[in-house]
Amino acid sequence: MRLLSHTIGIFTHPDREWEAIRADRDSSMQVFLSHVPILALIPCIAGYIGVTRVGFELGGHLARLTPGSAAVLAVVMYFAIVAGVYLLGEFIKWMARSYGVEDDEPRRHYEGTALAVFVTTPIFLASIVLIYPHLWLAVAVIGLAGIYSVYLIYEGIPILMNMSRERAFLYAGAVITVALVMMVTVMIGSVILWSVGIGPVYQH
Repeated sequence: MRLLSHTIGIFTHPDREWEAIRADRDSSMQVFLSHVPILALIPCIAGYIGVTRVGFELGGHLARLTPGSAAVLAVVMYFAIVAGVYLLGEFIKWMARSYGVEDDEPRRHYEGTALAVFVTTPIFLASIVLIYPHLWLAVAVIGLAGIYSVYLIYEGIPILMNMSRERAFLYAGAVITVALVMMVTVMIGSVILWSVGIGPVYQH
């Protein structure tokens, strides 16, 4: 129930929702496990259906992946997403002390994880568009979700971390930089996996 309320809240009234998230007494693992393993299924399942049933344009032709190949890629994507959100939370917590966040260690850990969880939620929800894997549609929808996630970072850090907007602005910039570096790392990792044979297999 809290998953639904927080998810709706960050879209309808993000300021009040960040206050509510800060007031939660959950542990970092509770907030992580109650959200990320569920939300991470959206891009994986939508993507699986899209590339096996609907198909996507490749070289002017409609292409589809075999169910087995798509399943392997979906599983790899799932664990990469879950690990990525967890690591982002750890980086946020690690940087907190450098930016003067004064909460004790358990609270810093919770706040870092909560920030990572809820700023990635719009992207998880937008990834339902992968069920129809048209390149520009996916770029547009997920891109807009990414822009809203950036807004949530800038809006959420001063509330969640209880810090001035001036320091929060610098902190938010660092968080966005780390997230972009992680995204590039995942893309490079995907290329490496494809090069060793764990890549797409097309239906004939």
